[in-house]
Amino acid sequence: MKLNLKRPLAFFDLEATGINVGADRIVEIGILKAMPNGDELVLTKRINPEIPIPLVTSLIHGIYDEDIKNEPTFRTAAKEIADFIGDADLAGYNSNKFDIPMLLEEFLRVGIDFDMSDRKFVDVQNIFHQMEQRTLKAAYKFYCDKDIINAHSAEADIRATYEVLLAQLDKYKDTEFEDKKGLKSTPVKNDVEALHTFTNMNKVVDFAGRMVYNENGEEVINFGKHKGRTVESVLDVEPSYYAWMKQGDFPLYTKKKLDEIWARWNKKKEEAKAAKQQVQAPKVEQKPIKPQEPAKPINNDMLEQLKMKFGK
Repeated sequence: MKLNLKRPLAFFDLEATGINVGADRIVEIGILKAMPNGDELVLTKRINPEIPIPLVTSLIHGIYDEDIKNEPTFRTAAKEIADFIGDADLAGYNSNKFDIPMLLEEFLRVGIDFDMSDRKFVDVQNIFHQMEQRTLKAAYKFYCDKDIINAHSAEADIRATYEVLLAQLDKYKDTEFEDKKGLKSTPVKNDVEALHTFTNMNKVVDFAGRMVYNENGEEVINFGKHKGRTVESVLDVEPSYYAWMKQGDFPLYTKKKLDEIWARWNKKKEEAKAAKQQVQAPKVEQKPIKPQEPAKPINNDMLEQLKMKFGK
């Protein structure tokens, strides 16, 4: 099956020093860019993370400090990666929770504001987990009846992910799905926008999931003591929460979205304050100014009175 694309769809996978989006770094990125005409473009790069790779992580993906010591840093490679992706939509396996926030964090760290506002993002794992609840290795075996060669290498994983999506489109073409609210649909379609909707049922604000959208489209805190409350309502009663998050160990993209909410909240506060002051301002009545009488000319009687008053 050929993907029905209106614009390129970039499948990508990251290998990193760990899974902490805010603290860990990319050591390898693989991108398979599926084009609307059926062409496939591939970019694979290893990255010097400038921090040590923990041994437990190296044992998983097979990349050791020695392997990347002479590779370019992300700062050096960032523009090439951003240019290669271009305006493509994004796809991956568990990409919404890990790969996308990790990539955005690296871009922001080197001063590149990678625009996500008009992109679709398809998380193949979400299709799989909601339909079958398995892992990438099991998914590849289940859907494609193949074993992944060189598993945990970026290029092998993205190619497996790409093939799994094609197989999912075949398998679930007319399969009915019932969501938690009992609504039934056939969501797995050969259409990136439909796949974007189905694989992003939890509408996160910042990809790391610290903030999510509620049914009214409002940003809601998704952790800690304020979980379930809108961000703006928290700022209303505890404005210092903004500073706490800004100073905390949160991803840069989370802080970027928080800044947008903070700016909007402040603007509303200023507008409300100005409106209140306008309503409460006392009205000063303008009393009509009486015209002054013109000066009278000095006559002999006035001169006599002045002489008597001043003794002259």
